Parts: sequence; structure tokens; C-alpha cells
Amino acid sequence: MSSARSTGTLQVRPLADRTGWQAAGEVSLATRTAWERALDRLALEDVEVCHLELSAVTFVDVAGVSALAAAAQGLPEGRRLMIEQPPAAVGRVLDMFWPNLPGVEVVAR
Repeated sequence: MSSARSTGTLQVRPLADRTGWQAAGEVSLATRTAWERALDRLALEDVEVCHLELSAVTFVDVAGVSALAAAAQGLPEGRRLMIEQPPAAVGRVLDMFWPNLPGVEVVAR
């Protein structure tokens, strides 16, 4: 199977060294339910900063970024999501539709 071919899979697991989750695969219509469940679990973490490590994510559609923005908007004041090493499209879509979204920080760790 070539790396350019869509697998329609998404794995999400807890990070070992900090509070948050690591995702691998793609965020698309086929994986939307798993992505939204992971974001819901992330929002339940009782910490100031929750990490979402996306270096192994190969694709995120606009609806996936929209779900991420909605999760951030639902966080209590003072809490934030640290989005680490996302695909470039994530930052571009956030900047385009949700510029200066409180509660989200995108970093290239």
C-alpha cells in the first residue's frame, strides 16, 4: 500500500509524559466519530494545559478542524489545548476561520 493512499483509520492514545492524547492516521468522515470522542475526553481533563500531539496525523479535513475549534471554545476559561506538530492545514484552517481562537495554541515542538 502506498503512503498516499487513504486508510480511513485513526488511532488515539494517551501521552505517556504529559496530560493529553496522541493521534495517528487521518481525520475524515470515516473517522469523525472517533476524533470527536477523543476531543470530548480531552476536554474532560482537569488540567490548565492539555496536549494533543498530531505529528503522526496524515490528513485532517475542515470538519475535523471545526470539531477541534468547537472543543476549544467549550473549555472553561483559563484552560487551553496545546496542538503539537499538526499537519500544516490545521494551522491554516484555524487561522482562516478562527483567528486568535482563545484556548488553542499551535506549536511545532
